[in-house]
Amino acid sequence: MYKRILVPVDGSRFSEQLIASAAQLARATGTPLALLRVVERADEQAEATRYLQALAAPTGAESLCRQAGTDGVAAAIGDEARRVTGTLVAMCSHGRSGAMQALFGSVALQVLRALGEPLVMYRPHTDTTTTLPKIARIVLPLDGSKLSEAVVPQAAALAKWLGAKVIVVSVIEPSVQIDSSVPSGDVMESSYVRTRAREIAERHDVPVGWEVLHGEPKQAIPQFARSLGDAMLAMTTHGHTGLRGVVTGSVTAQCLHDAQVPVFIRLP
Repeated sequence: MYKRILVPVDGSRFSEQLIASAAQLARATGTPLALLRVVERADEQAEATRYLQALAAPTGAESLCRQAGTDGVAAAIGDEARRVTGTLVAMCSHGRSGAMQALFGSVALQVLRALGEPLVMYRPHTDTTTTLPKIARIVLPLDGSKLSEAVVPQAAALAKWLGAKVIVVSVIEPSVQIDSSVPSGDVMESSYVRTRAREIAERHDVPVGWEVLHGEPKQAIPQFARSLGDAMLAMTTHGHTGLRGVVTGSVTAQCLHDAQVPVFIRLP
């Protein structure tokens, strides 16, 4: 599926946290790994190149140093990703600032927009020694909208590439339960998510399971993904705008913040 994994770094320990996991993924899939540093001035390139080479050496990754043009760092990352067809960009949601940035307005989102393709985003931990486990499950939250389901083909292809299982999930919010003793919400959601799981398995030839979660989507989805211990979320940034909204931009941002797993994000 992918021919190269590209990890942008900015000189901070935060931005480096994905390297070990990306290297593990590269080895498991036989995919080349490249580290990218984008500098703003030409006189920064020599030092940045030495930094990258030292960082890349333990994993055998390619080191790439590029100077940002007038369009900025995000555009430079997008240009490098497009230079090699089939590049998967994997990056941390924040770096040198050390302060958590909202998904919207961040460099990572700008890269997502510049690429026009999904990327893997991860919120780094203050514990910079953290290494992510091998990804064995792709958690796919759906809410019945076409927008939330737009990521399905790419999520299924990602699962096949990783040798992972897709877990389709839907969320029943407390606010839509008329009477807690009436199981109609569960029945309806179970029917929907079970049907979608079967369709994905048949159409994309990947193993698929399903779950119906209860609670607020912003809490239920990241809690479930985190509990698995070997998962990656796959999400579109927008879905339903009503009560059953599971994959709205705010939910995506909350999952990125709380799930402690990588998020494969697609713009609608």
